[in-house]
Amino acid sequence: MDRSSDRKKRGFLPPQSQDEILLMRKVEELCRQAYYTQRVRFTNFLSDRQQELAQAAVNKAGAGACRWEGGYPDAERKILVLLAEPEQLFESPLCCVSLQPISKTAALQHRDCLGAILGLGLDRKSVGDILLQKDGSAVVFCLAQAAELMQRELSQIGRETVFVSQYDFEQQPLEQSQQPLRTATVASLRLDAVLAAMLHCSREKAAQAIRSTKVEINHCLTESVHTPLYEQDLITVRGLGRFRLQTIGGKSRKDRIFIEYYQY
Repeated sequence: MDRSSDRKKRGFLPPQSQDEILLMRKVEELCRQAYYTQRVRFTNFLSDRQQELAQAAVNKAGAGACRWEGGYPDAERKILVLLAEPEQLFESPLCCVSLQPISKTAALQHRDCLGAILGLGLDRKSVGDILLQKDGSAVVFCLAQAAELMQRELSQIGRETVFVSQYDFEQQPLEQSQQPLRTATVASLRLDAVLAAMLHCSREKAAQAIRSTKVEINHCLTESVHTPLYEQDLITVRGLGRFRLQTIGGKSRKDRIFIEYYQY
């Protein structure tokens, strides 16, 4: 695929809601607590949008000693660790559990796993990434309290009976089930054009979904069909799934733009 050498990136979007303002204030307060008490402070799991806001709050507070913990290098949901000094030792709040279907032919699905976990009464903030494995099982990164509850109460995911156990992600390699990288060509990088290609529908139907407040870009609601998209943007369509715009390539002979994306 032909690639452009001048690829644009999405700029920082200031807080768009009261919840986002409160998140930044909370992170600033945690920065102050870490500095004055000399004790490590943690956030809950944050989405990529929340991570962007939290990092902005860290920069505003002038706190340089921080780390992001997600359990593995490409984690989407992460915890912000705020340190009193860069080399300060701390015990990671991350835990990991394995969800193993009893049936050898079963393969767990992300939506079913998340639904069963939240059905226990857990908050989404206590659960990180859910990784589907090649053997049909799933590995869940979470906080300690969530791990304990899952091991005690979780026994069914969808129609499958599962065995829940601790998973040592530092000792056991992850063998993720890879999503296929899909390709398409689009007339422009406007949201309605790209979404129509991803959903295999008309631009009119894609525009209707956008105007019906069903679409988020990087966890931010958008109602404009004209919104431009950039590489690594995460597009969520309520009820239909999520899409990651992985790469934007060159143009075809018909002046259409090549894109590659993942569908979750």
